[in-house]
Amino acid sequence: METPLLPTSLVGSYPQPDWLIDRQKLAGRFPPRIRVRELWRVPSEWLEHAQDDATILAIREQERAGLDIITDGEMRRESYSNRFATALEGVDIDNPGTALDRSGHPNPVPRVVGKIRRKYPVQVRDLQFLRANTNRQVKITVPGAFTMAQQVQNDHYKSEEALAMDYAVAVNEEIKDLFAAGADVVQMDEPYMQARPDKARQYGLQALRRALDGVAGITAVHLCFGYAAIIHERPSGYSFLPELADSDVRQVSIETAQSSLDCSVLEKLRGKTIILGVLDLSTHQIETPETVAARIQRALPFVAAEQLVVAPDCGLKYLPRDVAFGKMKAMVEGARLVRTKLGGSVSARSGSARDR
Repeated sequence: METPLLPTSLVGSYPQPDWLIDRQKLAGRFPPRIRVRELWRVPSEWLEHAQDDATILAIREQERAGLDIITDGEMRRESYSNRFATALEGVDIDNPGTALDRSGHPNPVPRVVGKIRRKYPVQVRDLQFLRANTNRQVKITVPGAFTMAQQVQNDHYKSEEALAMDYAVAVNEEIKDLFAAGADVVQMDEPYMQARPDKARQYGLQALRRALDGVAGITAVHLCFGYAAIIHERPSGYSFLPELADSDVRQVSIETAQSSLDCSVLEKLRGKTIILGVLDLSTHQIETPETVAARIQRALPFVAAEQLVVAPDCGLKYLPRDVAFGKMKAMVEGARLVRTKLGGSVSARSGSARDR
């Protein structure tokens, strides 16, 4: 398939249907780090079937809106990180500990009581199901090693760095299996690199390098300021971003809409493809295509159009479905406006992302 100039994609999540998950309970708490099975409305014996159906709905709504790169909407997840993080060996999920969330509030978290190891491929079936249900390019997300190391109570490792490096080994194994199963892009979600930049500089980049060791496919890393529905204040700029310039990651996903980010910082990421957040998720107001186009154009003095992917600021998980769909359509139409203005409907980047 040909890849259009300014391709569109989600960051990862799409709103789960009300018949699948209790969205009021979901929105009334911080993103779960431990398993919170009471959020699901469907009995456990039917849950996977229901999640399959919800995933097909998410895929079709992305296709109907016109997105070029499709995700599974993270329909099977209670949060972006806990599905993977609680599946690892060395983690006691039945007797949780406590850690401070990025907002500074204590949150129940898994306790690390032994060496972190991946016991089995956690999300490969998720990717295979996604790949089987769309002919468009597909992306799947995994939580980043550094972020997972911040979301546990460490009762085993002598240092956070050693903990993060073993998480990185597990992420590396998962990424390789996801590419082997047909992923076009695999994205690591690393919001805590932004939230805890000093620690990210100390060992986060090293963990990122280990997670990417020997990986040949297109990888992305997402840094954000937190879900807008939960973290309401936005800084004017990133505390950790230029440091990714020398990393092996191919794409960097950032927010620009709600924070009105000064896009000149993107000059420091020359050579990287930028997944540009252009949808403000703090409001249910649906942007006009012209507003989206203006947000894309803010980045063009600093990033070539051929190196931009257009996306929301963060996951759409907490928005009403009709609002999320409207915002997706506006994003697609805004990208089309800029594409037309630039005079190119299709870039030179044709073929599957796996061929590049």
